[in-house]
Amino acid sequence: MEYTRLQQLLEIRPGVTAVIGSGGKTTLLRTLGQELSDGGHTVILCTTTKIFPFPDLPNLTGKLPESIEDQLRLHRLVCAGTPLPGTGKLTVPDISMGVLARLAEYVLVEADGSARRPLKAHSAHEPVIPPEANQTVCLVGVSGFGTAISQAAHRPEIFAALAGKRPENLAQPEDAAEVINREGLASRCFFNQADTPERWEWARRAAVRLNCPAVVGSLQKEVYFSC
Repeated sequence: MEYTRLQQLLEIRPGVTAVIGSGGKTTLLRTLGQELSDGGHTVILCTTTKIFPFPDLPNLTGKLPESIEDQLRLHRLVCAGTPLPGTGKLTVPDISMGVLARLAEYVLVEADGSARRPLKAHSAHEPVIPPEANQTVCLVGVSGFGTAISQAAHRPEIFAALAGKRPENLAQPEDAAEVINREGLASRCFFNQADTPERWEWARRAAVRLNCPAVVGSLQKEVYFSC
C-alpha cells in the first residue's frame, strides 16, 4: 500500500466530480477542495441536493458568473449554491454545472443525501448525479459495519434487499460491496472511518469485492491508502 494525497488516490480529474454515498461527503468535498487549491487549482464546491455553507470559505449565492470568477482569482476555493429558506442550507446553484466547469478547473458536487447514516442504498430518484460529471466517487462509512442494517443504512429496506439480507441483520463489509456492485453507480469508492485495526480489516474485506477501484482511510486522521 502507498500513501499519497487523497485527490491523487481517487484520481480526481478536471471537470465535474460527483460524490455520493454516506459517512462524510461534505468533509470529503472540503478535503479534496483544499488539496486541489493548495496545488494551485481553482475549485468550486456545490451540491445537487442540500449542503450547509462552509464557514471558512466564500459561499457564493449570486447568479453572475463574473462574481464567481472574481472570487476564484482571490481564493481559488469557493462554494456556490442557492439558499434554501428556513434551513440554513444551500441547494443547487443558479448557474449551471456546465458554466461552473468553465469557470473553475474542478467542480466537486455533493450529489446525494444520507440522513447522517454511515451506509446508503438508493431509491429510484437518487442520487442526483449531474450529467456533466466525468466520475462518481461513492463514500462508505465503515462505522456502520457490525450494526443492524435498519440503524446503519439510509434506505435500509433497499440496502437489505440488494444485499440479500433482512433489515434486522447486522451490516457486513460484504453487504456494502454487494450493494455498490449491484447499483453500479460508482467509478471508485472511498471507505472512510477506517481508524482502528478492526475497521481497517472491515474496509479491506469490502474493497476487495468491488467492481471498481477503492481507497481506504480516515478523513479525520488524514490518512489514506489505495487498496
